[in-house]
Amino acid sequence: MRKAVRWEAWLMVSLVIGCRVSVLWAQAPQPEPRSLTLQQAVEHALEHYPSVRVALERAQGAQGQIDLARTNYLPTSNLLWQSNRATANNIFGLLLPQGVIPPISGPVLPTTSNRTVWGSAAGVLFSWEPLDFGYRRATVNAARAGENLAWSQANLTRLDVASEAAQAFISVLAAQQAARAARANVDRWEVVDKSVHVLVDNELRPGADASRADAELAVARTLWIQAQTAARVIHAALVNILGITGADVNLDAGPLLSAQPAEDLPVLPLASHPAATAQQAQVEQVKAQEQALNRSYVPRFFTQAALSGRGSGANPDGTDSPGLNGLGLERANYAAGITVTFPLFDYFSNRAQKKIVDAHQKAEAAQYDQTLQSLSEGVEQAQATLEGARKVAENTPVELAAARASEAQSQARYKAGLATLVDVSQAEGLLVQAEIDDAMARLNLWRSLEGVAAAQGNLQPFLELLRRSAP
Repeated sequence: MRKAVRWEAWLMVSLVIGCRVSVLWAQAPQPEPRSLTLQQAVEHALEHYPSVRVALERAQGAQGQIDLARTNYLPTSNLLWQSNRATANNIFGLLLPQGVIPPISGPVLPTTSNRTVWGSAAGVLFSWEPLDFGYRRATVNAARAGENLAWSQANLTRLDVASEAAQAFISVLAAQQAARAARANVDRWEVVDKSVHVLVDNELRPGADASRADAELAVARTLWIQAQTAARVIHAALVNILGITGADVNLDAGPLLSAQPAEDLPVLPLASHPAATAQQAQVEQVKAQEQALNRSYVPRFFTQAALSGRGSGANPDGTDSPGLNGLGLERANYAAGITVTFPLFDYFSNRAQKKIVDAHQKAEAAQYDQTLQSLSEGVEQAQATLEGARKVAENTPVELAAARASEAQSQARYKAGLATLVDVSQAEGLLVQAEIDDAMARLNLWRSLEGVAAAQGNLQPFLELLRRSAP
């Protein structure tokens, strides 16, 4: 008895808590669905899609390469301080340039010793190249060409993302229109199914018609479910492109479903396409590299100034100074002069590098021609698709009107006993297809216009046309 009372008490507490939570949840402000037009979707994708941010950051990095190349015009200054404890056993002779044996200065002593003394050195070296025969300017130009290439590639990425977002937006609208047409088909079949059952119940139609009507209704519901699923899948892809996964987004179709554009897009030169400008920037970068290579095989002039001091605990007579002698800078020196270097035998490697760069330049120039040819083909295909979409959009209203009339007549003939349920089924199928075709025709017309704009490399004329067509 006590256990039953205890369970009842817990149940009452749970119900009270659940009701309270439900009330608080209902009272809490819920996030409103976000509504986006096609223009807003494109802008949002350009701001948030990761590949766009990657391309922009790479362009910023290429701009930093220009600043780095310009630092070659600045003088250099190196500072040095050194303290050591070492032996002072020097020997007469020569060593080829190497970086292993430490150099020793001072007289050669007749005897050697394992005793160590303090040594110190400090100095500053100032160096500047007043004359370079245009080499540094060529390196800056090469870095600037790299920046132009990076920005051109960024613009190409922006075009791809914007076009992908626009196409995904239109695809979602198309899937939603297909789902609406499927739902309307379900509604019509529900009415037909009820009418058929009434006629069958009154023995005015055979029982097979009722089964056929039930089957047609079930098929219509299945198609509606499939259309809804496809719309949700495409909607998820669009949300992912926009970078707002998890948010409730509603699409504002604007004129995409209600208006047909009467204008054509302006014809743009193919050379302005981001793909063409990126390839041209690639050609210019190779040219700039070749110019820098041509300026590299020249004498290098450096004006230099040095100030240094050294100290040593080893005396010229072979004795060692006690204590911390040698840690101070006992002798100072200064110097100024000009140094000229010329890599004489780099001529052969420089000539080989020129051949490589020249071949790369010709290859990139050929690739530019191929790019223009591919862009021209893409524009022609997009224009052909647009012309076909216009003709289809002009024909679908006729198809829809005829299908509606046929559907109404078939139902009237069926009720009058002049037609079979198969005739009604065929008429309903034609109507739902006509409704989908009519909605798709307007969307495909806008989709084809976007395709032409993307093929020409600029979506702004398409977005302006969309804005002007808005009611």
